[in-house]
Formats: sequence, C-alpha cells, structure tokens
Amino acid sequence: MRWIILLAFYFLVDIYGYQAVRSFSKNTWIAIIYFVVSAIVIGNLILQFNHPNEGGTFSGGRGYAIGIFLAFFVSKIVLAVIMLGEDIVRVPIAGIQRIFGESEAFSIPSRRKFLSTVAIGLAAIPFASLLYGMYKGKYDFRVLRYTLYFEDLPDAFDGYRISQISDIHSGSFDNKNKIEYGIELLKEQDSDLVVFTGDLVNNLASEMEDWKTMFSRVNARDGVFSILGNHDYGDYHNWESEEAKTKNLEKLKKTHADMGWDLILNENRFIEKNGERIAVVGVENWGAGGFKKAGDLEKAGTGVDREDFKILLSHDPSHWEQEVKAHEKHYHLTLSGHTHGMQFGIEIPGWFKWSPVQYRYKHWAGIYEEAGRYINVNRGFGFLAYPGRVGIWPEISVIELKKGPKPA
Repeated sequence: MRWIILLAFYFLVDIYGYQAVRSFSKNTWIAIIYFVVSAIVIGNLILQFNHPNEGGTFSGGRGYAIGIFLAFFVSKIVLAVIMLGEDIVRVPIAGIQRIFGESEAFSIPSRRKFLSTVAIGLAAIPFASLLYGMYKGKYDFRVLRYTLYFEDLPDAFDGYRISQISDIHSGSFDNKNKIEYGIELLKEQDSDLVVFTGDLVNNLASEMEDWKTMFSRVNARDGVFSILGNHDYGDYHNWESEEAKTKNLEKLKKTHADMGWDLILNENRFIEKNGERIAVVGVENWGAGGFKKAGDLEKAGTGVDREDFKILLSHDPSHWEQEVKAHEKHYHLTLSGHTHGMQFGIEIPGWFKWSPVQYRYKHWAGIYEEAGRYINVNRGFGFLAYPGRVGIWPEISVIELKKGPKPA
C-alpha cells in the first residue's frame, strides 16, 4: 500500500514538474526521455527495497537508490510547487475574463516561459546539492572546536581535551581512503580522551569487519570510551531468531573490545590526575519517541557523587532533555549524537543554523547550555539512508574544559 501511495504522489509531482519543461519544448522525444528517466528512478528504488540487502537496511545499492530518488524527487517538487502557484493565478484570471465578457470562451492563459525558467533554475539547486552530497559531502570531515568553562572543574583537568565522534554507521561506508583520512584527522587532535557516542553499525556486527583494524588505531592518553546507539541492538533487522539477535549484539560488544575501546554499559569510569578525578558515565540507548530505552541513569551513576565532575555519554539527545539536565547529581557535560543533523541543512557558523531535524529534536547539532549544564550533539562521522551530506558535514568534536567562570 505504501508503494501505491508513493507512486501516486510521485506521478502527480512528475506531471506538474513536466509543465516547466513543456514550456520550452513540446517535442515528443523530450517528453519520452523525461518520463522514462522518472520511471527508471522510481523503479530502481522499488527494486532495491524489494531485493534482499544483506549489508544493512540502507547500505550499498539501496542507499544510492534513495539518494538518486531524492535528487530527482525534491527537484521536481520545487518545479511542481512553482507551476501550481502559477495555476492558482492563471485559472481565476481565466474565470474572471469569462464572467465579465472579456473573452467569449473560457481560455486559460499560457504559461510564462520566464516563470518556467526560474522554476528550473531553482530546482537545479537541490538537484546539484544532493548529487554533490553523495559524491563528496559525505566524507567532507570537519573538526569543530569548543571551549567550555566550569567553576567546579578540578584544577588538574584545566585544559583537558576530549575528542568526540558518533554515528559511524560502518555498513554505509564505501571508500577506505576517505575513512582513513577521517581517522587520521581524529588522531591529529591529540586529545586526552576520545569518546564514541553510539551507532557503530546500521544493523549487523559483521559490518565492522572491514573497518575494525582501521578504527583500532584511534587512541588517546586516557583511552577511548564508547557506548551503544539505537542501531547497535539490531532492532531494525529481520532476525531468524532471538538467539541470532543476541549473538549479534555480543559480537558487536566484542568488536569494541577488539578495537581497544572501553564500552560503558550503564556504568562509569573515573579518570584520575594529581590526586583529583572526573567521572565518565555511560548509559545504553535511551530515546524518546519510540526509541529503545535501555539506558539506566541511576544504575550508571552508582558510586558517583554529586560533587564529582561528570561527563555523561548518552546517544540520544532527547535523554538530556527529559532526564539528565534536571537530575539531582548535576551532570556537567553530556555528549550525544543520533540526529546526524539530518545530513541536510544550512549552517553559517556563529550566525545561522537550520535543518528539518530541528522540528523533531530541540537539541540537534552543536553545544547547548541550560543552567550551567551542557550538551554537545555531534553531527556524526558516517551517514545513513541518504548516502551523502549537504550543509551538515561529518564531524569530529574537540571540547576543551577550562576552570573558571564563563567569559562575558
């Protein structure tokens, strides 16, 4: 049924989008090429989703089918909206002319070629952007640096640096050289601690086999700490049995250990320097809106005092909003991921930040602060579904902790 609805909507958008092309030429061959290409795009999408995909829900050919479909479909929606807007004006004008006798017959004015030209020009922007995002944007790694001030930070940790990556989604990768570049960029930051905040794979632990050796090179003076994200549990895969699903999760946990990463599952670790300490607390996935709630903040914080300086690793930022930021133990800094910034948006650092995902998540990318408690929502290292990024680039966060009041 969902395919029928999609096909019907796609067909209507296609017809309206074609009106802009038709304003330039009514050549039959142009029409044939237009609709044949449209049929191939939607046909390939349906074929990919009705063909077994062992590598993960949106990986391989299925991911590219989604990307190409979006590039064409979003562009045609732009065309259709402008053409529909023109019709909203054309039809009433024709009716008025007929009613007041300005014309003997009901005749709709022809489309304006200028408006069709503008429509095609505007439609080319998302089309080119989405194709660029697939070609280059998905591996255009950026290092984003933040300095956060805390009056109760232990003196020994003044200037302490944390590198964060999130949402690797290894089952989507297709270029070892690009991933190696991203890992080397992470290592170059030379931070005291590296943390990974969930979603190592799309579904299957086996997705990491080709990448495990590469990611095992990630290290830091105080180690690499990691947690699980919603995709790591295999909940989006059709398993032959619960036993197979359980074995997959155990294999994934072992992968963290094989890479030398300390996987924290509703637990905590202390880092000590010069007789002082900070706590790193890690919860399993906890997400609002139907996502898995395996995280147990009370259990994770066992043995951690309110006076301890605390860094919480929690995959889904909705956890911070609903449970963490008002918690009596005062979690100073929460590090999350999950949203990917929707892999699409517009950012002008320090001036403007927008993505459709902001209508779903209050905290969706970057640093947020409330009552002296902070959260960083990492935009993700990898990608999922749409195999690209436009405006929201893959991120390595580097956070420096400073002792003292926040500068005015």
